[in-house]
Amino acid sequence: GKAADRVAELEEICGRKAIRTIPDAEPLGPKNMLDLLVVAPCTANTAAKLAYGITDNTATMAVKSMLRRQKPVVLAVATNDALGASAKNIGLLLNTRHYYFVPLRQDAPREKPTSLVADFSRLPETVALAREGKQIQPIFG
Repeated sequence: GKAADRVAELEEICGRKAIRTIPDAEPLGPKNMLDLLVVAPCTANTAAKLAYGITDNTATMAVKSMLRRQKPVVLAVATNDALGASAKNIGLLLNTRHYYFVPLRQDAPREKPTSLVADFSRLPETVALAREGKQIQPIFG
């Protein structure tokens, strides 16, 4: 199907197989396989799991694996609930070492007053600074 075609295309671009299982994600940090991990988009559900240390899927295990080695993790949050119930989770992550945020903005304040989305055009700059241990500023704009 379409999803399998997209995965195959990404594997071809990257020159390596996709990591699809928790056991495949676990060695990322310990085996020093990556310098940095980007979670994009980072949904409210994923942010909540990361904030509370829940590792029940491939993405959250990949993050846990990176944090184990104190490697940077860049989060590109995109959720309609960022300024609502998810705000506390984002706040926890903002105060946790090794997490770096792509700048966030309200995407439709009148229609979705609690929604925030990362400015994905700033992802490369965010990654470059995160590699130096610096958070891009401003985070909210």
